[in-house]
Amino acid sequence: MKYISFIHVNRSSWGTYGPDGGIIDLGAEFIKDIPTLRDFLSCDISMQEKVKNYLNTGFGGGGGKTSDYPIKDIQLLPPITNPKKIICVGLNYQKHASETGNQIPDTPILFPRWPESHVGDGQAILLPRESSQLDYEGELAVIIGRKGRRVKKEEAMQFVAGYSCYNEGSVRDWQRHSTTYLQGKNFFHSGAFGPCMVTSDEILNPDSLVLETRLNGSVVQHESVADLIFKIPDLISYISTFIEIYPGDIIVTGTPSGVGHARQPPLWMKSGDTVEVEITNIGILKNTIELD
Repeated sequence: MKYISFIHVNRSSWGTYGPDGGIIDLGAEFIKDIPTLRDFLSCDISMQEKVKNYLNTGFGGGGGKTSDYPIKDIQLLPPITNPKKIICVGLNYQKHASETGNQIPDTPILFPRWPESHVGDGQAILLPRESSQLDYEGELAVIIGRKGRRVKKEEAMQFVAGYSCYNEGSVRDWQRHSTTYLQGKNFFHSGAFGPCMVTSDEILNPDSLVLETRLNGSVVQHESVADLIFKIPDLISYISTFIEIYPGDIIVTGTPSGVGHARQPPLWMKSGDTVEVEITNIGILKNTIELD
């Protein structure tokens, strides 16, 4: 199942794609109990089954649930619009660590992002006026579906609700202002997240996924998710050791080699560019670049 968050006629909602390719507005149907996708991930099993029964009733037969409106009438938002936290992982592909002159880390390198630092599919990523060094970083985002603390590695995949694409736009000169990366990773609308959340039952082996980033149609990153240094269970177990994870939390797993700042000369995103992050079985996250 693919779940999305979106705006329709100045109203934020969430839903999924109908069998006719349009949009089923689950936020409107369940507005009292489940106003957002994060609330859906947080609600009890009986309510989740109620939603699934609503979607499945009549599908494949006559008179089933049809779409509420065509996809052209909505603007996609980041799938989780109100996460409690976004935890990003640095230097998590061996080739990327090598191209940047760094050693393979012994433990995951982590830093936070905030929701206002990214946009949804089809929205503009903003190049801040304070810098010209905006870099692309295609990544796999893992969306948590269960509350947990000190999650065992062998049980960690049970805590995954689904997956999405992420473009962790990094303002490289500001990133170097601190060893924590904080400034360069949190400029307003400098990254992107979407277009949807694909549920984990449709991606049984995330190692089989391939990530590709394209800038103005040219491939700049192409690598298998199997090449992650710290795998998804490693990250969930490690992160949940020191913080509690909640439904809707996002773990951005790291970018592969090919980033702009490691090239000679460096390749920065500029106003008017188009950047795409595609991951097999998930979709394409596509954004233009505009000057802020």
